Amino acid sequence: MASGERLVSAARDGDLQEAKALLECNPRLVRYSTFGVRNSPLHYSAAQGHHEVVSLLIESGVDINLRNYRGQTALMQACQHGHWEVVLILILFKANIHRADYLNGGTALHLASLNGHTRCIRLLLADYIPSSPVFGKTLRKAVDKEESNPDYYKNALSQIINSPADGGVTALHMAALNGHIESVQLLLDLGGSVSVVTVEDGTTIDLIGAGSTALHYAACGGSAQCCQILIARGASLIAENANGWTPLMVARSWHRNSLEEILSTQPPSQSQISLSPFLSLPLMSIVKIARESGWRNGDTLTCQDPCVVCLERQCTVAAEGCDHEFCTRCALYLCSTNCVTTVSNGPPGSIACPLCRNGIVSFAMLPGTRPTKVREIARTSLSLTFCTCTSEAALAADSSSSLTTPFCKPEFRCARISPLGSSFRSLSCQRFPSMKLNSSFCMGAPDVSPSLIPCDLDRNLQSQLATRCSRSSFRRSSSHSEGRRSWFSALNQYVTTSSGC
Repeated sequence: MASGERLVSAARDGDLQEAKALLECNPRLVRYSTFGVRNSPLHYSAAQGHHEVVSLLIESGVDINLRNYRGQTALMQACQHGHWEVVLILILFKANIHRADYLNGGTALHLASLNGHTRCIRLLLADYIPSSPVFGKTLRKAVDKEESNPDYYKNALSQIINSPADGGVTALHMAALNGHIESVQLLLDLGGSVSVVTVEDGTTIDLIGAGSTALHYAACGGSAQCCQILIARGASLIAENANGWTPLMVARSWHRNSLEEILSTQPPSQSQISLSPFLSLPLMSIVKIARESGWRNGDTLTCQDPCVVCLERQCTVAAEGCDHEFCTRCALYLCSTNCVTTVSNGPPGSIACPLCRNGIVSFAMLPGTRPTKVREIARTSLSLTFCTCTSEAALAADSSSSLTTPFCKPEFRCARISPLGSSFRSLSCQRFPSMKLNSSFCMGAPDVSPSLIPCDLDRNLQSQLATRCSRSSFRRSSSHSEGRRSWFSALNQYVTTSSGC
């Protein structure tokens, strides 16, 4: 419908006012999706990075995990294009990060790693990285190999990072192939395995060969720094894939001559390996607070003790350790945008306080903050509003919701009815008087022939409509046990062949 296309255009262009106006007129437009690719307005706004429109659509009741024809969700498209603000909003509303693409089995983490969007990777894993100094120390020991901790690579976080797409390709493979150094470092710090190999599944085209590690993919991509990081984390230089190729042979076959020296000799042991600057331990704590108390509260006109960062909203959280207070929104952005490790005092993964530079590991909600949970969006299974042709008598009963319909001629109006489900069994309307329709006009299997029976109109109503078009509404037979086919095709056939009006 035209209104749905207008909402899609507004979502794609970031026109917040237009989207608000359309949703106020018809809230069910939020369920609209385009023909063919099945992209919803949420998909378009997420792909373009319009986070305000994304918030509006979510609060209007859209299914946050809605898929298009490829099986991609709005979260996957936001990660593909690197719109971390959209990813943050979707994560706050608990979008599913485990949904996989129908075509290649890739998740949002695979798409973010493929394009090197490290901030998106950090936000996707926010619910799995505890805001605890113990976790930062565990990361440090695991990277330095000071102690053997087999459970570190078996936890839920590591399983998510090492989850394979089609062909056994992990997020680390994709980041290494495209030379995204920061993404490779972050994935390795959080439990990415350098020993996971691809598999032969018969559905993907692998120019390197099955049984390849992330180092094989880095050698194919030609990134010297990625190769050095992987080797420092324990990647084998002599590992062979199904074709019998080592990483050095892969580099030679792709003419990566600059990698000859790196892949041919084992480097000396380093004293310490630096952790990724994109680690953010307090992210989990502030995400939980934002879900409980909201992140857009606090009015500048009524706030007497504003946040020292934005000077607009009321302080709602405090950094544990230094006790400096911030609003929830600024704390969220601080944890989401931080990419430096200049911390005076704090464990690995802590972020620097903007006021004293001490390390922040977690945030705590201030005692006076009112817990206003993120509003649970009421999901509905109702489709977009259907229309049925009606006479003036029916229009008088529901004149406030009248609109035009493409199935009727311009002088006829259409009354909106409330659908009760996905079928048309509960819909009823009046039949064309003195007209016989062939059952072949209706859609459906040949073994089911819907029945359209005549309906006796009131004589007074017939006299009122004598001067108007003889075409009126029609009613399906509710007594026919097999009448479950749509009446749209019959109506289209009649409009096409009718010579009346």
